[in-house]
Amino acid sequence: MAAQDPRIRNIKIKTGVLKRLVKEKAMYEKEVADQMTKVEQMKAGNQDEYNIKKQQEVLEESKMMIPDCTRRIKSAFSELKNLLETTEELQEEEDYKKASALVDEVSPNISM
Repeated sequence: MAAQDPRIRNIKIKTGVLKRLVKEKAMYEKEVADQMTKVEQMKAGNQDEYNIKKQQEVLEESKMMIPDCTRRIKSAFSELKNLLETTEELQEEEDYKKASALVDEVSPNISM
């Protein structure tokens, strides 16, 4: 087998970055939902105001991470999409196909 095209390696790296960011955003969204439930339960249970306030701060920190993740996803998405557009001659490669599938999957969630 000939040496692997360095562009394939680049596609692999950028695909991994986009995958990780999408996963990270989903994790923060779940954390926000879980934290909201926790705060509501604490309020309903008339828990200590200080503890509720601290949990509210944790909730706000998690909420602030979502727009940052979204911005980074958009950036990684356009980098990968541009790379795929400039390397169409590699479309038979497995890593190109995986990257292309990821772009198609993430695309509807990206509002540019």
